[in-house]
Amino acid sequence: MPSMIVNDEILTPDPLGALYWPSQETLIVSDLHFEKGSSFAARGALLPPYDTRTTLMRLEALMKRYAPRRVISLGDAFHDHGAEARIDDKDAARLEAMTRAADWLWIVGNHDPEPPARFAGASEQEAAIGALIFRHEPKAGEGRGEIAGHLHPCARVVAEGRMFRRRCFASDGARLVMPAMGAFTGGLNVLDEAFAPILPAPTAWVMGAEGVYPVAPENLAPDNGTKHEIRRRRA
Repeated sequence: MPSMIVNDEILTPDPLGALYWPSQETLIVSDLHFEKGSSFAARGALLPPYDTRTTLMRLEALMKRYAPRRVISLGDAFHDHGAEARIDDKDAARLEAMTRAADWLWIVGNHDPEPPARFAGASEQEAAIGALIFRHEPKAGEGRGEIAGHLHPCARVVAEGRMFRRRCFASDGARLVMPAMGAFTGGLNVLDEAFAPILPAPTAWVMGAEGVYPVAPENLAPDNGTKHEIRRRRA
């Protein structure tokens, strides 16, 4: 896997949507949104009820690949206050096994402002470890070393006559916004105005089937425009 540098720390982005921090033996994930499907179903929007299981499969693959000493979940692990009660017993057992296999740190988010009662691990609003600081929602302004989630970054890439849209890690080398890992989570284009106070000219590390690939700002386009249009807007 390629490595990226954030505030002088070497991190490995994984195509499943996680970061691995080798020097700290730490796996970082964000916006798992467990039980989003059942939350929508309770409101009459019927979705396939397998999002939690799909996300857990990704987590299990990551745990096997990296065997981390620590796992940091950057908030919105659970889609709402009732998600813990709705989770299937077999799925809950799988998550419990993973929280016993490593030191788990739950950063709370806007969807889950209280720590999980059913699953082991410490809970914090934010945590500083070495040169990095972990929080759910990125803060505007100086944020050197910040690793955050919340915005669910995606990139619309224009290159060699092709255009495609993928989830991505967004970074300028000083800070980074994680992609959402939840199976039913959408994505916000990294050129959206919500990113401007945080990452005005990010490199998008785009998730592919076999790897994660850096895409420079000049090859990014907004969702409602073309590469030519974005260049004209920047001029």
